[in-house]
Amino acid sequence: MTAQDYTGPAPLGIVHARPDRDDDVTIRSARLRRWREVARLSRNRPGFLLALAFILFVLVAAIAPAWLTQFDPYATAPLQKLKSPSLVHFFGTDELGRDLYTRVIYGASLSVQAAVLAVAIAFFGGSALGLFAGFFGGRTDSVIMRLIDVLLALPSLLLALSIVTAIGFGTIPVAIAVGFGILPGFARTMRAEVLRVKTLPYVEAARLGGAGWFAVLKNHILPNASGAVLVLATLDFGVAILVASGLSFLGFGAAPPLAEWGTLIANGRKFLMTAPWLSLVPGLFVALAVFSLNHISRTLEEIWR
Repeated sequence: MTAQDYTGPAPLGIVHARPDRDDDVTIRSARLRRWREVARLSRNRPGFLLALAFILFVLVAAIAPAWLTQFDPYATAPLQKLKSPSLVHFFGTDELGRDLYTRVIYGASLSVQAAVLAVAIAFFGGSALGLFAGFFGGRTDSVIMRLIDVLLALPSLLLALSIVTAIGFGTIPVAIAVGFGILPGFARTMRAEVLRVKTLPYVEAARLGGAGWFAVLKNHILPNASGAVLVLATLDFGVAILVASGLSFLGFGAAPPLAEWGTLIANGRKFLMTAPWLSLVPGLFVALAVFSLNHISRTLEEIWR
């Protein structure tokens, strides 16, 4: 079978076996049309739009928290301590009189930073391992996947807890620990997609048409195998927030007085009977972030298919 013999539909980003400048333009146009179709289908799903709006709110809080509040997250006011939610203090105040809404907004920065770094480590590290394992196969595949199986045998939270205990406390160590904890899922997903794409007719047509292995990998296999991994990254972003908050709750995150969602939940435990909002509100933000990201990833998965 040659590139000229293949008459089936062109997959995402694939037009000809022998890429040139015109082919690159066509590939980019095909990808742009695909993303436009995804955006069009997304607009008809109100649950998806609500989840996306909340995640955008969290991202704005993480990038520019001063836009969303006028209070100082570290300014104490003993006379205002443990005030219940009101029009002045939307989420009430803590034991030192600090505005809890402001603390939660500023806490999004550290929580999102930890999650972004963790997902980046897992995405690039796991994708690279899965790509090499699936593309080269043989002994390379066996060695890499046995290593991944060892990591999968350990619960992600337990693995992250072991790593952060070894390398130290703080937001960055927590992010590194969480990233290695969720890395195996990315490796297995990428490997499965590479194995699927590598056997499709257009890849064989590209090889028979004279394209080198690097060109096949770059132009054909990687673009068409990365969709599922991107969906997994969206889903595991919520997992990263949850695990990072759990580690911060246990005392491995940022040190006081820095605000982090897990730390805020832990600090409010002493006042569950008298001021339950101190733990409930940050916990609600964590839950909504995880549920929203889960819903977004599931919707993208359905649309992408």
